[in-house]
Amino acid sequence: MHEKSVHVAWRLWNEGRPLELIDECFRQSSTLSEVLRCIHISLLCLQQCPEDRPSMSFVIVMLGSEGALPQPKQPGFFLEKDSNEAHCFSSTQELFSTNEITITLLEAR
Repeated sequence: MHEKSVHVAWRLWNEGRPLELIDECFRQSSTLSEVLRCIHISLLCLQQCPEDRPSMSFVIVMLGSEGALPQPKQPGFFLEKDSNEAHCFSSTQELFSTNEITITLLEAR
């Protein structure tokens, strides 16, 4: 998700206007509650502190259930000039992470 998109999504979520994130053609859909749940879960996955983010197995459980979800905390990509919120990084930690991925291509014999 793009930084600006995260900022807009977070602002609308906090203002109680998540429906504005959904295209009008989906707003009348019977799956509206599922779309809102996906937005909620995506904000949980973008929380600033990694230890606050759900594991992928928990994301799958949340997607497949209808139980209550925890309230998301501020996303890591959220930038605000006057933000006084404490950051989860200490001064000795790096402010970036290295994500590694291995891609295996299977070819038929």
